[in-house]
Amino acid sequence: MKSKTAFITGATSGIGKATAEIFAKNKINLILCGRRSERLLELKNILGKLTNVTTLQFDVSNKEAVVKAIDSLPSAFKKIDILINNAGNAHGLSSIQDGSIEDWDAMLDINVKGLLYVSKAIMPQMVKRNNGFIVNIGSIAGKEVYPNGNVYCASKYAVNALNKAMRIDLNKHNIRVAAIHPGAVETEFSEVRFKGDTEKAKNVYAGYKALQAMDIAEIIYFVVTRPAHVNIEDLIVYPTAQASATILNKE
Repeated sequence: MKSKTAFITGATSGIGKATAEIFAKNKINLILCGRRSERLLELKNILGKLTNVTTLQFDVSNKEAVVKAIDSLPSAFKKIDILINNAGNAHGLSSIQDGSIEDWDAMLDINVKGLLYVSKAIMPQMVKRNNGFIVNIGSIAGKEVYPNGNVYCASKYAVNALNKAMRIDLNKHNIRVAAIHPGAVETEFSEVRFKGDTEKAKNVYAGYKALQAMDIAEIIYFVVTRPAHVNIEDLIVYPTAQASATILNKE
């Protein structure tokens, strides 16, 4: 893995950041992508002591920015072996009749279109080399619709479908494709969903031990380091306290 290069979207926080950290410790070269330049710089300074790191600052939902950023990669980073499609978000938690169209657009643009734009820019080189690994970060929301989840769930169902489609279409090119679908993970996810309401976000994780970002990062690392003939194609991960999207054993 030391000669491999991984491209990670949404690398400035949560699962993306934790994945970057575990990859760096294992000497995988890193292309870290995100919207927050100051966080990208901080990560580069820290993880650059462990492995080769470059950063790209762009919004995955901006097609032109995606292409321009990837085209600008230094020659040492142009060969991308592993793509981690991690960037994603949730906005709001309301019934579909009361939902915000702006929130819907944001979720579909980032969770679905963003994944497609980044993948479209990187898959051709994997096809040309007849080798590569793509990991799509989904959600249990892509397996089970829950009350007031509507469009967020729809976006993650799309990720689930695209993951399957990628695996089918890229199979003949020796490209492995896998999806990880986490349950409740304690990250900035809920703070974004509730638009900065930190107290409301904290309550999501109160009364039980939620998954941590590093739990998922360790699974991602395990998945991408299996022997070449092994592909863990679809994996749901819950915290022990969670039985489904709506059932949590809280104290």
